[in-house]
Formats: sequence, structure tokens, C-alpha cells
Amino acid sequence: MINVGIIGATGYTGSELIRLLWRHGEVKLSAIGARSTTGEVSDLHKSILNLTDARFCDMTIDNYKDCDVVFLALPHGTSSEYAKKLIEMNIKVIDLGADFRLNDMKIYEEWYGADHACPEWMEKTVYGLPELHREEIRRSNLVANPGCFPTSIILGLAPLCKQKLLNPAFVVADSDSGLTGAGKSLKESSHFVNVNENVVAYNIGKHRHLPEIVQELNALAEDNVGLVFNPHLAPINRGILSTLTVKLNKACSEEEIRALYHNFYDKEPFVRIRKAGEYAATKQVMGSNYCDISLHMVDATTVVICAAIDNIVKGASGQAVQNMNILFDLPETQGLEQFPLCP
Repeated sequence: MINVGIIGATGYTGSELIRLLWRHGEVKLSAIGARSTTGEVSDLHKSILNLTDARFCDMTIDNYKDCDVVFLALPHGTSSEYAKKLIEMNIKVIDLGADFRLNDMKIYEEWYGADHACPEWMEKTVYGLPELHREEIRRSNLVANPGCFPTSIILGLAPLCKQKLLNPAFVVADSDSGLTGAGKSLKESSHFVNVNENVVAYNIGKHRHLPEIVQELNALAEDNVGLVFNPHLAPINRGILSTLTVKLNKACSEEEIRALYHNFYDKEPFVRIRKAGEYAATKQVMGSNYCDISLHMVDATTVVICAAIDNIVKGASGQAVQNMNILFDLPETQGLEQFPLCP
């Protein structure tokens, strides 16, 4: 059995980690840490009433000394200090925060407005998108779990970037996210009266996920991708739908584009290409670790790609479990086989 710890288990991603790991089969949840919450885990996460008698521990690093791997579900700026100590204890780390997603410290400090507590590990961290970095993940001690918006956008564009078909001068990502993407902390923008029956754009041109997306797309394309990223908050609990409008470097048929995506993803357990004429939708992936992609030709050099994920499963906790499976040479789908919840 793999001894697993969670540091920061009170938020949405922490709750989802508990849900996925509890039935995993190869995992023992040895330490479920919270900063100020005590008592039984089910007192806070009420959906698991009578399913476990696990209790929260505090986040003192000594509580995790017997763990094989620790998930960090913490705000940016707080993960790096824990990660450094855990790695020194020969414990593998999967960070669901932003502290290790960027490989340039200056870019991190510019976008997150904070010093980094563990800069020596930034370039040695593996970006935890299994479809692109599986073998590097397998050999790593520190995996940076991707953000939710980046997961949908990068997976949607990766085949075109890799084959140098993407015209880097014209890439637009319009992405709609459910409210869980904003976390549990109450803000004016997350009040019911401001979210219900309302779709609103926010942080256009300055969303903190932008440099992470560009970093990965540039590496795939071996070029500078001029991404315009337009995030929106939608009145749904879960899900991200990214609608990606791109120009191609040469004229292609829909059959050629569909063949490219199938060749790229057909062996991937969690990426599904929708049939011609279908549209990817958040309801089709809710509660699952799938990314659904649909392809739509506007003309011979213009393609619209729709990519849908559950933002707290494939966009966070599910992808983290997928990374854990790779780290420990387990079947990649273990603990993640559940069908999407539809309706």
C-alpha cells in the first residue's frame, strides 16, 4: 500500500482528493492535514458521512514522515516551503498549487507577486500533464499539477502545435469555468446574486494561468505562440469549456485534422475525441477525469476546437491521482474509472 498524505484538505480539491483516493485500492490515507480545522473529516466534508472515521491532523511536517507521497492542495506561495522539506525527507510531492508550474523564477515573481521559497527546484520540476510528459513524471520526485484552464487549452491545442500546423500569430482561447474554480473563499464575485443567471469575463490578458499555458505551447510549437486568453465565470458548479479558435499554417481538410487528433490521443485513457458533428460539453465529463475534444472546421485554414473537463477532477485532483499512479507504476486509470455523471 502507498502511504499518502494531503496538506490542505479542506478546500474543493482536498475534498475531491479524499473522494478519489478513499476507493483507490492501493492507497492508505495516512495524514489528512488542515490548518485550523479539527475533528472528523466527515464533519466538514459531509458527503462522506459514515464512509470513514478519518480525522484531520495539523499541517506539521512531522505528521507526514511515514508518507510515500504527499499532495499539496495549498494556495500559491505556501506550497514551496512544504515541498522543500518533504523532498529532503525522500517523500514524493505532487503540488496542486502554482508554485512549481513555471520554470522561470522571474516570471513566477512577476505574475504571482511573491518570492519563491524553493527556486532551486523550479527547473527540476516536471509539469504534470501525463499526455505530454508521462516518462518525465515517472522519474520525478516533484510534480507540478497543471492548472484547470491550462489543462483544457493545452490538450486542445497540443496536436496542432506538435505537428507545426498552428499559426502562432492567431490563437484565441475563450474559456468558461464553473464556480468551484474560484475556491471556497467568499468573494464579491462569487456571491449567489452575482453568479446566478450571469456569465462574466474576468482577468483578460492578466490571468495567472496565462504564462503557464504559453510556456507549454511554446515548447510544443518551438515558437512563440501569441495566445489571447479570455476566461469567463459561468453559473455552474463544475466544469470548464475552452473554445479555441486557431489559424493553420496550411490548408487542411476536416478528415486530416480529425486523423491528426486521433493519432495523437487514441492511446490516451482520458482524452476522448467526439464524433464529427458533436460538441464537447461539461455535462459529458462531470465527475470524471476525461477531457473531451470536438473539432470544427470553419474553412480550410481556420479550426475551432472545443475542450471540456471537470475543473476539479481532470483540472486538479483527478489529474493529481493520475500522476501518482504514474509515479508508483500503477495502472494509470486506477481509482479514476468512474463514468461521468450525466445528467
